[in-house]
Amino acid sequence: MKKIIFIFISLLLIADTINAQHEEHPQESNEHQDMPDSMQAPMSHAFSLSLPMTRNGSGTGWLPDLSPMYGYMVHGDQWMYMFHGNVFVRYNSQDITNKGSRGDSKVDAPNWFMAMGQRKVGERGLLRFSSMFSLDPLFGGEGYPLLFQTGETFQGKPLVDRQHPHNLFSELSIAYTHLFSEDADAFVYLAYPGEPALGPVAFMHRPSSQNNLDSPLGHHWQDATHITFGVATLGFRYKVFKLEGSVFTGREPGEARYGFDKPRFDSYSYRLSANPHPQLALQFSQAFLKSPEPIDPDKDVWRSTASVLHAFPLKPGNYNLTSGLIWGYNDAGEDHTEHSITLESNLQLNRFGVYGRYEWIQKSAEELQVEVVEEDHHLFKINTLTIGSSYIFLKALNTNLAVGVQGSIYMAESTLDEVYGNNPLAGQVYLRIYPQLMQIPGISKKHMHDMHH
Repeated sequence: MKKIIFIFISLLLIADTINAQHEEHPQESNEHQDMPDSMQAPMSHAFSLSLPMTRNGSGTGWLPDLSPMYGYMVHGDQWMYMFHGNVFVRYNSQDITNKGSRGDSKVDAPNWFMAMGQRKVGERGLLRFSSMFSLDPLFGGEGYPLLFQTGETFQGKPLVDRQHPHNLFSELSIAYTHLFSEDADAFVYLAYPGEPALGPVAFMHRPSSQNNLDSPLGHHWQDATHITFGVATLGFRYKVFKLEGSVFTGREPGEARYGFDKPRFDSYSYRLSANPHPQLALQFSQAFLKSPEPIDPDKDVWRSTASVLHAFPLKPGNYNLTSGLIWGYNDAGEDHTEHSITLESNLQLNRFGVYGRYEWIQKSAEELQVEVVEEDHHLFKINTLTIGSSYIFLKALNTNLAVGVQGSIYMAESTLDEVYGNNPLAGQVYLRIYPQLMQIPGISKKHMHDMHH
């Protein structure tokens, strides 16, 4: 409980500091709003002077232009700074009715914090830095209970039916973009750690999963590379299309969640993205991952992903519908080929939100650490449905405090009933603290016209 109180106090102090800065310099804020676009601190996308900042996702990934943004913003003479964060204080119970032997419960506080800054360099350059931190390791290296989840290790053993904690240092990156014309620009992104050009925007940064604190079961098929110790990405955008390639470290983060892993740069990926409409963000990506799992260092993985993200503002303010459809595929050779599909959506009606996620994924007996009599390389098909709701009961210091509840039902093949039981249920209740919806100045009239028409 002391750890949870510490996290809450830290985030509130950050919000209070930012709010105080705005109160101390109200005239400066008004002056910035009255200045022409060319004289303001950059309010563009993090990797393009021609795109709206609402397209910012995790790493170099794209969101739809009409995506809602939650955060705090501070202006300097030349720099623009943004701060984001999420803290969920929750009670989580997996397998509520004790149908199987894999369920567990825990009180914890999944969390992450981000700080970013960007500025123009001359007339055509854009410099940007980003950092992300998580205090997940405070709640134990084994992570939190989550039935049928797999990936990474704890004390030299595979983590099964648990979601691993994220690292204290989850991103430290720097990037430079050069503008050739309004339709074309190129960028370089260097991170240790960071995110290569692979997969959709990571689940914790997708508006469609903003109220659902659980990692998707397909995380290690879709977007698990969002924390990679050693990334170099080169990208080029032309109009609505972007092509980028990365070299990076294929190994998953180690169990020492407070430190830095060895950069290997032994893997590579490419990603093609397109935003054909302000409501849509599409991507297809593939990668070769060298020895991603330390307990099976001889196994390499070819990963393919595709996704469609959608954002639809219902009316001004915090009223929006956001959705995502994501496919991920791992090919580890020797018939170890596994698919995953995630469909998620969040309906936000100012203070009230309702959300859902459906997942279908294939996992092997080895992945689930079960001993069953099945044919060689049999893949178990797992279905999961999660439904939840949240309500913002307090707004203060540009910060929301919400309460939420969600439940899940897991549906797997009857062969697994001996271990998991028949259709086990999970539930959790939580408090969430996070920034309010941002009102973004400085986006050009052309951007607003394009986004709304």
